[in-house]
Amino acid sequence: MSHQGGVSPWIAEVSSRFGVLTPAQARVLAYWSYGMVLTQSCGLTTVAVFLATLLGTTYSAQRQQLREWCYDARDQRGTGRREVDVGLCFAPLLGWVLALWPPGERHLALALDATTLGQRFTVLAISVVYRGCAIPVAWHVVPATAKGRWRPHWERLLTQVGAGVPRNEGWLVIVLADRGLYARWLFRAIVAQHWHPFLRINQQGQYRPAGQTRFRPLATVVQRGQDGWKGTVDCFASSSCRLTCTLLARWTEPHTDPWLILTDLPPAAADAAWYGLRAWIECGFQDCKRGGWDWQQTKMTRPERASRLWLAMAVATLWTVSVGGAVEATAEDTLDALAVLTADRGVPVPVTSTRRSRPRLLSCFRRGLLHICATLLAGRPLPRGHFVPVPWPAAFPTAPPALTPQVA
Repeated sequence: MSHQGGVSPWIAEVSSRFGVLTPAQARVLAYWSYGMVLTQSCGLTTVAVFLATLLGTTYSAQRQQLREWCYDARDQRGTGRREVDVGLCFAPLLGWVLALWPPGERHLALALDATTLGQRFTVLAISVVYRGCAIPVAWHVVPATAKGRWRPHWERLLTQVGAGVPRNEGWLVIVLADRGLYARWLFRAIVAQHWHPFLRINQQGQYRPAGQTRFRPLATVVQRGQDGWKGTVDCFASSSCRLTCTLLARWTEPHTDPWLILTDLPPAAADAAWYGLRAWIECGFQDCKRGGWDWQQTKMTRPERASRLWLAMAVATLWTVSVGGAVEATAEDTLDALAVLTADRGVPVPVTSTRRSRPRLLSCFRRGLLHICATLLAGRPLPRGHFVPVPWPAAFPTAPPALTPQVA
C-alpha cells in the first residue's frame, strides 16, 4: 500500500476536526501525530526520519517543517507565517472525542492534574479519562521552577474546553481532582461550566451537616471498613473557606486515608466510588512519557513550543485510545480486568463487575498502537476508532442522606 493510503486519509480527518487551523497547520499536525503513532515516539529526529522515508522527502526539509510547526510566528522562516494557537484547539479536541462517543451516552468524566518533566516543565492538564487511559483535551505548560499562581491557568483552561460539551443536551460531566488541587474557587469555576466537581479534600477541617448547628471534625465522618456516608453539609468552619455542598465519604481497607469528596450533585445522585476514575489521568501521563511517546526525552526548553507538541501528542493519543478501546470492547474485557491492569501500573482503582473476566493483557493505548500498525502493514484502510465507555464504578451501601455520621 502506498503512503497515500494512510497519511492522506489522516490529513483529511485531522483537517476536518480542526477548522481553527490553517490547512498547512492541520497537515503538519497530521504528520506529527501519524509519525508518533507509527514510531511510538514524539522525538523530532525519529518522526522526521520516518516521515522523510515514508513521503519520499529529505530529512532536513521534513525536520524543519515539524520544528517550525512548534515555533512562534516570529521564529519561523519566511513571511506571512502563523503560529498555532493551542488554546483554540481545546474545544474542537473535546468535540472530536464526543463525536466518537456512543449515541445517547451522556456521561463524561474529566480529571485535572499536574505533571512535571524534571526541573524543566510543569503541565497543568485536563483529560478525558477512559478505560484506564486519559486523553488530554486542555493544558498549560509553565517552567517547573517558575513562581506564581495556577488559578488563572486552570480557570482559563476550564473556559476554553467548556465550549466542547454541548449544553442543554443532558450531559452529566464530573470533574475529578486530588487533594493538592482543592480550592473553593476551583469548585465554583467547575460549576460555572455546568459541570459537577468531584474534589477530594484532606481530613483536616470541620463540617456541619445540614440542619445542625455544631461543626464536627472531618476526620470523624467515616471509619475504615464501615459503610460510606454522604449528605449535604457546610464544609469548613471558617467563613472565608466555607462551602455548602455534598460531602461523600468512603474508607476501604486498602487505603490509608479516607476519600472525602466534595460535589454539587445531590447526595442521592452521587457516588464516592466515581472518584476512582481520577487515577486514570496518571496512567495517561505514563503514556505521554516512558509508556508511550517518550516525552521525557524532549530537548525543548520553551513552554510554548512544548504546548504545541502536546497538541500532536493529544491527537495521537485520541487516535490510539479510540482504536484500542473499540478493539478491546469486542474482546469483551470487563471491569475486573480493567482494575487489575490499573493496579499493575501502580494506581489501584476500586472497580466492580458482576461477571467473571479473563485477565486484561494490554491497555487500550497499547492495543490501539498495535492494531493501527498491523492494519497499515497489512495494506488495509486506515483504522478509525470510536469510544465504548465502561460503566462508572458503583460501590457501597451508604447511610441515607438524612442520617449523620458516627462521631468518635
